[in-house]
Amino acid sequence: MRRLPSLTRLRTFEVAARLQSFALAADELSLTASAVSHQIRDLEQHFGRSLFDRRNRRVHTTLEGKRLYQSLSRVFDALEAACAEVALPAQDQVLAVHCAPSLAIKWLGPRLAEFLAGHPTLNVRLTTGAEALDLGIVREVDVTLSYGSPPAERSGVGTIGLSEERIAPLVAPRLLTEGLPAAELVQGLPLIDSTLSPVTWPQWFERQGLMLPGRPRTAFDRAAMAIAAAADGLGIALESTRLAQRELERGELVELGAHEFEARTQQVHFLSVRHSDRHKPAISAFVDWVLQETS
Repeated sequence: MRRLPSLTRLRTFEVAARLQSFALAADELSLTASAVSHQIRDLEQHFGRSLFDRRNRRVHTTLEGKRLYQSLSRVFDALEAACAEVALPAQDQVLAVHCAPSLAIKWLGPRLAEFLAGHPTLNVRLTTGAEALDLGIVREVDVTLSYGSPPAERSGVGTIGLSEERIAPLVAPRLLTEGLPAAELVQGLPLIDSTLSPVTWPQWFERQGLMLPGRPRTAFDRAAMAIAAAADGLGIALESTRLAQRELERGELVELGAHEFEARTQQVHFLSVRHSDRHKPAISAFVDWVLQETS
């Protein structure tokens, strides 16, 4: 048997920790505040440590309480999703996709409706995270779309590099000065760093044979944030034109020196799927669609 405390008490703790109040937790759970307090004390006895600080009729989670709450929140989210899947009509399928955040926001999200329109009985459960998941361990995810370098090779898991992306200096048109060469503009305007990007400004300047300006640069740890900052006029972002496609099409950004600078193309996104799952209809349909859309 699993050595776990009562699930009811864990649920009560999760609500009380989320609301930071025994009284509000009692209202949500249709219990008395005394019953909530009693269940929390039972949990604290089980763990042998305090989960809440109780001061002046207020409660706040302790360090141990915060750790437990963060873990329980993920567990209850997974339980809720599992129960929702059981309630789906028999013919419906669930596809769990884990995606790099910026690709999810800038590329996958805007296209997902088109994919789902062709697969009306498919339910996509999308999660995001900067770190690539190991599909050999994380069995609840079917497909991952990761960013940066190819994930480490794992037995039973295949990884496909999506087609190369053009990494280019992107800038809001209002920052441009008519008649000024692109080389002068890129050395004079503020530069925006994407800290996770595999292509950096020093590498780009060296490739162009230009001197990297020594002034400070604003940095973002998400490509989507760097692209948004460039569109807002903060400076020039060195980013993927695939991720910035909508901003380029709407004229919010332009590629600086498209016909002057040496183009930099590189694979920066990778799709991973278990070999044993590759031919399952839902997974196969999604993988084939992603590869077609990025070809």
